[in-house]
Amino acid sequence: MQNEIVKLISRYLELSDEEAFAFSECIPIKEFKKGIILLREGQISRDSYFVIQGCVRKYYIIDGEERTTEFYVEDESISSLQSYKNKTPANHYFECIEDCRLAVLNYDKEQELFERVPKYESLCRMSMEDDFGEQQDALAKFIISSPETRYKNLLKTRPDLIQRVPQYHLASYLGIKPESLSRIRKRVAKK
Repeated sequence: MQNEIVKLISRYLELSDEEAFAFSECIPIKEFKKGIILLREGQISRDSYFVIQGCVRKYYIIDGEERTTEFYVEDESISSLQSYKNKTPANHYFECIEDCRLAVLNYDKEQELFERVPKYESLCRMSMEDDFGEQQDALAKFIISSPETRYKNLLKTRPDLIQRVPQYHLASYLGIKPESLSRIRKRVAKK
């Protein structure tokens, strides 16, 4: 049976048997329980991830309060890019908020893959460019939108999060208090 990571990469790249073996050898799939912290503030990130199943939250602690900035779900990559590439301490956390199955790519194994499968580097570059563009758009929308508009946008673009993520994490993600989110949800439901 073909390795699950090979199936995943094969959606984007045509792989020879040798290249497929390189991926199965370098990128293990691991299971993480809900509540596991994958990365803590102050740690140097040695791994990046791809979500096969589950949900991971990125958050910062500001003045003793958690501020959620992202949720990663199936078919999304997770990386603390500055920490991972520059070997500097991370300034945020990654937490599994559901039981997760993640493909785990260690920095050294990634470098090995770039040598063994040169076309993989192009795929990573294109993927990062897409992710960067999406992040720019999301940040701009967040800055110029009211909390109610942010919530409506979340309903439209990521409705799965409404059922999967606790309300207090969603409120933090939207930049509001849980009580405000409750009021917004009631207003939107009435319309």
